[in-house]
Amino acid sequence: MRFQQLLHVRRLASAGATTLMRRPITTTTITTTSRTALAATYPAFATTVRTMAGSGAPIPELTEITDNVQRGNYATLTDKDVAHFEQLLGKNFVLTEDLEGYNICFLKRIRGNSKLVLKPGSTAEVAAIMKYCNERRLAVVPQGGNTGLVGGSVPICDEIVLSLARLNKVLSVDEVTGIAVVEAGCILENFDQRAREVGLTVPLDLGAKASCHIGGNVSTNAGGVRVVRYGNLHGSVLGVEAVLATGQVLDLMSNFKKDNTGYHMKHLFIGSEGTLGVVTKLSMLCPHSSRAVNVAFIGLNSFDDVLKTFVSAKRNLGEILSSCELIDERALNTALEQFKFLNSPISGFPFYMLIETSGSNGDHDEEKINQFIGDGMERGEIQDGTVTGDPGKVQEIWKIREMVPLGLIEKSFCFKYDISLPLRDFYNIVDVMRERCGPLATVVCGYGHLGDSNLHLNVSCEQFNDEIYKRVEPFVYEYTSKLKGSISAEHGIGFLKKDYLHYSKDPVAIGYMREMKKLLDPNSILNPYKVLN
Repeated sequence: MRFQQLLHVRRLASAGATTLMRRPITTTTITTTSRTALAATYPAFATTVRTMAGSGAPIPELTEITDNVQRGNYATLTDKDVAHFEQLLGKNFVLTEDLEGYNICFLKRIRGNSKLVLKPGSTAEVAAIMKYCNERRLAVVPQGGNTGLVGGSVPICDEIVLSLARLNKVLSVDEVTGIAVVEAGCILENFDQRAREVGLTVPLDLGAKASCHIGGNVSTNAGGVRVVRYGNLHGSVLGVEAVLATGQVLDLMSNFKKDNTGYHMKHLFIGSEGTLGVVTKLSMLCPHSSRAVNVAFIGLNSFDDVLKTFVSAKRNLGEILSSCELIDERALNTALEQFKFLNSPISGFPFYMLIETSGSNGDHDEEKINQFIGDGMERGEIQDGTVTGDPGKVQEIWKIREMVPLGLIEKSFCFKYDISLPLRDFYNIVDVMRERCGPLATVVCGYGHLGDSNLHLNVSCEQFNDEIYKRVEPFVYEYTSKLKGSISAEHGIGFLKKDYLHYSKDPVAIGYMREMKKLLDPNSILNPYKVLN
């Protein structure tokens, strides 16, 4: 049988990828997992990253003007306020010039007009800042790595930016308990590297891991590519320390998975996007890192085959399945066109899946993933692909997936939607939107975390225009609501989705959310204009 021949090829391969193909392929090996090394190996990669956050798109107009935002009843910043903060933090950590990077969101759709950025170095300093701002009624927007996609971490008007960048320490990592304590401003990749030094890993992996902050991840309940294995942050985060709008420090830290002592208030701050309090520290349960990681990149002819393959992966890979990603043909081709350093091992299929396994026994895991793929090919569900356990090639395949969202915003305007849909209806909205937008859109595509029903729908056009905007919104939210889906699977609500929250939340629930906001932030100074409209 063909599968037996494939196994034979696998045994003969010394360290490279095993091809499950009827034709040869060429691959380019990336031998390091660090983005710094990637940039050194592929200079275009470094240029690309700078373009995403830098000069790739024009500077937007002030959002307060373009969106006709009514400024809240807040005080106006004075020189006396600035002098107070300089005395509190020191002049080096009070910024009043060159604030563009703090005022503009990652997608360059939102631009605020903040005149002041504060960079506290401790929880006590955050508390002192919030106490003063609450008494003065000065609005504040907490900011981490500013990698969010819904405008939740930048000012809308002239709010003070509270940067958590200096709270960047990993305070402890316990290899016995697997519990790590970390400050909110720690970059996710740095946190993970520290955990790996003692054989652990952070149960969160994002394309923005080299710049996003763990506090921002927690504040948005970020998901990433391994929710299918580890669940979301409501389960992984054991405790938080948060500063309320009044300056009061709320200590909700815990070093236990089991703690049945009343209301679990930590959950209020996981996913509340800095509207209820400023997360300054957290404890997280980190699983042991896997000794053996295998990745398969496979091509399929239909979404029905995708679903069958997903069911097979859940059933046959079971405990070692760590990620299950979907990429459609248009999304993949756009990334390959924009970033010439990428090299896809297969091409010519409507759908692709990236399936990762992680375990402790390399031979066992290799046998299971080969059996899974071989069975899928015999049934005609999997058409082609490659599987590898070589770390460099694993990273190379993951790089394809990570660069897909960046490819879509490199040279065009892109409407990006992060929705949860029932798996049987997961991809239909892409076809519907493609027909609805017609020639107004240059690309309509979908990719995302199939393992947890999270689709990233993208509609690209040459530049923003009202005609296509009205074709897309609010239709995408109405469609999602009819299927009982979620209008935000992992990115949050922020500013861009605040008008559409009612498509996923009951009016009674929204009412209680407003009451909670009033209780914890009576003057509504924390991240105004976000989440609740």
